[in-house]
Amino acid sequence: MTDTSERRVMRVLAGERLWPPPVWMMRQAGRYLPEYRQTRLSKVNFLEFCYDTDLAVEVTLQPIRRFGFDAAILFSDIFVVPDALGYPVRFEEGRGPVLEPLKASLVDALDEERAERHLDPVIETVRRLRAELPHETTLLGFCGAPWTVACYSVAGHTTQDQTAARVGAYRDPALMQSFIDRLVTASIRYLVRQLRAGADAVQIFDTWAGVLDDAGFERWSIAPTKAIVDGVRAEIPDACIIGFPKASAARIKDYVARTGVSAIGLDWTVPASLAREIQDIVPVQGNLDPMRLVAGGDALEEGVANVLATLGDGPLVFNLGHGVTPDADPENVARMIEMVRATPDPKG
Repeated sequence: MTDTSERRVMRVLAGERLWPPPVWMMRQAGRYLPEYRQTRLSKVNFLEFCYDTDLAVEVTLQPIRRFGFDAAILFSDIFVVPDALGYPVRFEEGRGPVLEPLKASLVDALDEERAERHLDPVIETVRRLRAELPHETTLLGFCGAPWTVACYSVAGHTTQDQTAARVGAYRDPALMQSFIDRLVTASIRYLVRQLRAGADAVQIFDTWAGVLDDAGFERWSIAPTKAIVDGVRAEIPDACIIGFPKASAARIKDYVARTGVSAIGLDWTVPASLAREIQDIVPVQGNLDPMRLVAGGDALEEGVANVLATLGDGPLVFNLGHGVTPDADPENVARMIEMVRATPDPKG
């Protein structure tokens, strides 16, 4: 087994408190970096860009070279899983992912063997990254949570508060369940392959978990996530899996207890008192408001200080409460890292 004792993120995810806490950002490889924008010009189709191993490796490494983050996260997209299964997916400039509206014939046509072959370039990207990253840098893989992926399938695109997906799940829960189940199976295999190819840990992004009511959260967020966690650990018992159910503060403790995730990502809306309670249960990641990173100046300094003061006494991976946005200034990113690493340990 690979010795990960020098990888500070992995030590925290195992429950250790380190100072300064390790730092990385969700979406740290992306449009806010001029070098990314330049690399992106080489491919018109975004999914082809994700499947190009040379380009994906380069883009993943760019923020590591520039900022020296403690972790690199695989450059890919949550929609490679449905795309690999054969579900019609495309990306439109200025609109984002567009999926064919959900229907039974599309679910019936999903092909798990095709997915294995189709995702080979992504797995090769993971292998290459582990070989090229500094030994002390943690490598993170990921997938989209089935509910979040499915949200885009009902209307064919994102909608405000995912109303189309919620109505669709109420009207035809059997169809939604069938699609979710197929995504669960494919996601288990995808994450297992990432871990075996060299990822140290993986994260499950459930960006739209917070739009669900209690029953929906149980059925569409907790149950599929637990199934993925259990499925991955059936093959890799010590797999480190981070959950990120965005905008679900009131339900996070239940999510942690029921899904079995190793650690939890906190968005910026999680109250400080609740964040500390959760940190007593599992290591936490987060939770600087990404808009403070955009604003810079006093707002950024205040936000960094508050996260460190709130969560610095326990196992913390410093991160944003969601992904870095394209309008973030790289100088603010550098300043954020500098502040985290220069803040004196309150415990002396």
